[in-house]
Amino acid sequence: MTKKNTEKIFGLHAVRHVFKNDFSRVMEMWVQQGLHSAKLEALLKQAEQQGIAIQSVPKKTLDNLSDNGHHQGILIRCKASQIQSSLENIIASSKTPFFLVLDEVQDPHNLGACLRTADAAGIDAVIVPKNQACQLTGTVHQVACGATVPFISVTNLARTLRWLQEQGVWLVGTEAESQSTLFETNLTGSLAFVLGAEGRGLRRLTRETCDLLVRIPMSGTVESLNVSVATGVCLYEAVRQRSVQAV
Repeated sequence: MTKKNTEKIFGLHAVRHVFKNDFSRVMEMWVQQGLHSAKLEALLKQAEQQGIAIQSVPKKTLDNLSDNGHHQGILIRCKASQIQSSLENIIASSKTPFFLVLDEVQDPHNLGACLRTADAAGIDAVIVPKNQACQLTGTVHQVACGATVPFISVTNLARTLRWLQEQGVWLVGTEAESQSTLFETNLTGSLAFVLGAEGRGLRRLTRETCDLLVRIPMSGTVESLNVSVATGVCLYEAVRQRSVQAV
């Protein structure tokens, strides 16, 4: 099996989530020598019962395997997740599709936080470009804390956005200079929120493809929010509106 068909997941919560939901993916485990805790021992016991190969290694080895991530003394190698779903199937199965599009977000901590929020908000899928953007990594899995929202990586983001429009999905991008605010915008129909990369925001073509640009009102002195924070604000305003409409 090639490296493209496997992934490394680390951290107690992320590993526990894999064990609970899809143990068949697990191929082998590394644990830190001399480290003992009830949570770690429980995972070790599960792995031993399932016949998983376990290697006891120095902390430095785990640091290298996790790219210096917060591994908490445990890392597993798994078959690649099959969580990616086709947009066509999602559109067909949802009355009011709800997507999150991240335009070249590159920080794995931001991506992981966005995935966690998207999962909690009931997003149907998170869409990202394949190039110049963070993909699913061990750090992303750890920060996402077990989020299982479908993650779809596309070759041409602008083309995908136009296709979503053709399916009746309203594209709402975030732009600090917009005259329209998030809270005065109707977010109850088929919707895709489009947020840009750290620092520079949406790319020109992505911005021009959106049906509407909105801003999050800012009352203080800061000019913008972290992309994961902005994601939470936007998604939960949509959740609020949809909940009110459903009553």
